[in-house]
Amino acid sequence: MSAASLEALGWSAHFEEAFAPYAGDGFLPARVAVQHRGAYVVCSETGELTAEPTGRLHHETAHGGLPVTGDWVAIRPHEDGSGAIIHAVLPRRTSISRKAAWLAAEEQVLGANIDVVFLVAGLDGDLNPRRLERYLATVWNSGAEPVVVLSKADLCDDVEAALVSVAGVAIGVPVHVASGLTGEGVDELRGYVTGNRTVALLGSSGVGKSTLINRLRGEDVQAVAEVRSDGRGRHTTTTRELVQLPGGGLLLDTPGMRELQLWDVNEGLGTTFGDVESLAAECRFSDCSHDGEPGCAIQAALVDGSLERERYASYTKLQRELRALAIRQDKRLQADARKARRRFGRAQRHPKRW
Repeated sequence: MSAASLEALGWSAHFEEAFAPYAGDGFLPARVAVQHRGAYVVCSETGELTAEPTGRLHHETAHGGLPVTGDWVAIRPHEDGSGAIIHAVLPRRTSISRKAAWLAAEEQVLGANIDVVFLVAGLDGDLNPRRLERYLATVWNSGAEPVVVLSKADLCDDVEAALVSVAGVAIGVPVHVASGLTGEGVDELRGYVTGNRTVALLGSSGVGKSTLINRLRGEDVQAVAEVRSDGRGRHTTTTRELVQLPGGGLLLDTPGMRELQLWDVNEGLGTTFGDVESLAAECRFSDCSHDGEPGCAIQAALVDGSLERERYASYTKLQRELRALAIRQDKRLQADARKARRRFGRAQRHPKRW
């Protein structure tokens, strides 16, 4: 990104107040535009700089100390203008996180200070309501506003059927049909990227995020790869990058994700499945397990079809995933889980005789 006013980069009174302790002594506010391993590209009113975090921030990595794309940071530029040192990360307004792949219980922040998230799903076979529920829970929990974008409309013969499928999942969430190839729906998406708002794009590989960004920017600046013969997307975008739009606003492009493991999204899960939790509140017993008790509103809705069994199964699956994550994070819960397994094992070895 070129030099720009702080306001154009997303600066607000929130960050002004957070930066107050660093105002002076050579510190400048800057926003992380690109995150590389061990180094960053930050953008301030003076332009782009390559920056490195202090050793102290490196030591705080385990506690989320290192900046990510979208963060506002306090930097001190080198006197020769060759780069800068990042001394602090300002408190985030919003942050999108997932559980890091392969690790037992570690958070990976995908982007910070995001206002709106385009959840992009391709109408060429990529659309998966269960995966969309997972994305929605993550975004609702982040503090950002989710917007569903059904891309590649030019490759779909039955858009209405896809909209019906999404309507039962993205309750209360705007849904747009778009095509980066033809430009359909792009003007409506531009309405979300106004002023100094930051919009992130999340989705699987090959759903057309880079093509949509090309359209939104009005120039063909991103490489676009064809979907592979097996239907799986190629990773066109390999880094998280914050880019400015000519008419104002910023876009955060992210690499396609093969999976999105949940990270502490209990509140977001409740928002995503507000219909299910409203039904649960109508059960006769407050501690209803929804597994055969009399007066269970969940079971009644499953029987009469007002609640889809697939949606309820998805809700309980995500609840179990969050419970397993909480156990990994909490030693007391780990001990309780071990005791429960031992009790179950004893019951299996010595069943009661009637």
